[in-house]
Amino acid sequence: MSTADPFGSAGKPPLPGLSPRSGLLDLLSVAAVVLDAEGRIVLWSPQAETLFGYSAQEALGQFAGRLLVHERHLDLVIRLFTEVMGTGQSWAGAFPVRHKDGSTRLVEFRNMRLLDDRGDYYALGIATDEAVLRRVERDVALSTRLVSQSPIGLGVLDTELRYLAVNPALERMNGVPAAEHLGRSVREVLPFLDVPAIESALRQVLASGDPLLDADVVGRTPADPDHDHAWSVSYYRLEDPGGRVLGVAALVIDTTDRHRADEVAARARNRLALIADGSARIGTTLEVERTARELAEVAVPQLADVAAVDVLDAVLGDRRPTVPSDRPALFRALAVQAAYPTEAIRAADPVGHLSRYGADRLVTECVRTGRPILVRHVGEGDLLRIARDPEAAALLARAGIHTFLTTPLIARGEVLGALGLTRARNPEPFDEDDLTLAGELADRAAVCIDNARLYQSLRNTAVTLQRSLLPDRPPQQPGLEIATRYQPAGTTSEVGGDWFDVIALMGDKTALVVGDVMGSGIDAATTMGRLRTATSTLADLDIPPTDVLRHIDKITAGLQQYATCAYTVYDPHEAACRIAVAGHLPPVLIRTGRPPELLDLPTGVPLGVGGVPFEDTTFELRPGDQLVLYTDGLVETRHHTIDERLGHLLHLLDSPDRSLEETCDRLLDALRDPEDHDDVAVLIARPRP
Repeated sequence: MSTADPFGSAGKPPLPGLSPRSGLLDLLSVAAVVLDAEGRIVLWSPQAETLFGYSAQEALGQFAGRLLVHERHLDLVIRLFTEVMGTGQSWAGAFPVRHKDGSTRLVEFRNMRLLDDRGDYYALGIATDEAVLRRVERDVALSTRLVSQSPIGLGVLDTELRYLAVNPALERMNGVPAAEHLGRSVREVLPFLDVPAIESALRQVLASGDPLLDADVVGRTPADPDHDHAWSVSYYRLEDPGGRVLGVAALVIDTTDRHRADEVAARARNRLALIADGSARIGTTLEVERTARELAEVAVPQLADVAAVDVLDAVLGDRRPTVPSDRPALFRALAVQAAYPTEAIRAADPVGHLSRYGADRLVTECVRTGRPILVRHVGEGDLLRIARDPEAAALLARAGIHTFLTTPLIARGEVLGALGLTRARNPEPFDEDDLTLAGELADRAAVCIDNARLYQSLRNTAVTLQRSLLPDRPPQQPGLEIATRYQPAGTTSEVGGDWFDVIALMGDKTALVVGDVMGSGIDAATTMGRLRTATSTLADLDIPPTDVLRHIDKITAGLQQYATCAYTVYDPHEAACRIAVAGHLPPVLIRTGRPPELLDLPTGVPLGVGGVPFEDTTFELRPGDQLVLYTDGLVETRHHTIDERLGHLLHLLDSPDRSLEETCDRLLDALRDPEDHDDVAVLIARPRP
């Protein structure tokens, strides 16, 4: 027995289907000893040599009791041996044994009677070190309890990734009985998870032996098929003491509460970020349409798949926005934004379109009550109350709209319109947090829209007043060709007080005036009208330009305003101009055949300063020459020096073959930005032959 080869002759390969194994028996080092009926040792295993210290040669043929048992225990051993051999009943227990080295060791025995083919009886003793056995028993018991009572899910899969065992915790997590796991793959047990990713990770661990620790998995199991759960999983390869790969173990910890808390925190951070983004991006200009577009762009795609901003038409018409409970509401679509191409865009009102929504529509109810409306799960009946008509409702249905909310745009206690949001690709329905976030964005946008609306109304009034105070078309004077332009400030600022004038004087002379009242708005426009009237009246007196400016200076000081002005009198009979300047930019003189030049004139102080005399200068202006008067709005910018801009002006004027009208347009196109903060007046005069 000590040298037997269970697979055949030494050196021959094992039988097909058999493979060397190692495991618990090797760990225990179980020894086998066979005694004949007299108690002599007839078989002795290698493990017995390790356990008792005697070689097979030393043990075979010896009486086992005398070799292994102390004298004080010998009678007990002989009695137990006699009972086993006489009755055939087995005996098991721990017994002190004498080792070859003289020490005594406690050994766990299992003794039984054997019968061979000739009718002879033998005694088989199976033994192992009692301390080793108890340690293994404790380890097994502890492992079993840890596995069965642990809140951590544990699963063991074979090398084909089929379940061999699961503990109760994993059974509960998966919602599948343990028996239904066995022999089945992950795909068969948990089809709702990302099975390809899980199996790929398991195979990687099997192949490399490197464990995978604390990987996050999110999905659904039969335990709760309607909600996502989260788990932290760790995989490690299982090997027997000989290094043979048995499979892979999976440790699973349910982290759903932490995952949901993280999601809540992430959503809160995203909401704060979106609000901050909205604060920065909404209301960058005083334009109603642009502000509405900014609101829609902020809401998509972070909050909604499609956003629409509609304002009551009465608001844009400067009328009090009221919506009777039993009447339709008239809306003007200001913005529509989608996260991706969708038929829902066709269902929305085109930007600028005027639509009448019935009293039963949700957007009408929203602006009438001033309260938001949330439809978590949109049904067919809801679509008919969301869309403007049945055709639009059908488009929304095809687009997959499944949730909807609308919140009013309220500023200074008045409902201006509504923000409408929908989701299709985003599977989550709108909730109360989304409603609150949409309301915060809408509130900010509403104030900006109302500011833009009020500003636009004031600006329109100022522009109307400004234009009414300027001449429609400059009068054509004898021997003088004239072109003028006035352009109000861009939409982000108020209109200013720039003006020009062409005044017929006695003796075929002409007064050419360009001025700029400092400030903006209706006050500046009104002051400009007064100064223009005063200038025209003083010009009729045919007094020198310095006297005209001196009188206007007193008037301006009385109005507690400041202005700049260039006042020129052209005499066609002498082909000369007499000019005085009050703090104004120098005119440009373009002589025939020569490059444009800035007139070198005494600048003077602005009108309204008072007490400072003005000086005048006379220069030739012959047929074909051009005199260009302008206000600072043409050349002043925030990003360039005045010298750079004046140089650019001279460069643009270095083409005398253009008509005066073309020259005016060229200057405005090249030097003006639609968002410029100041208005501009231009006057160009050219004597005729």
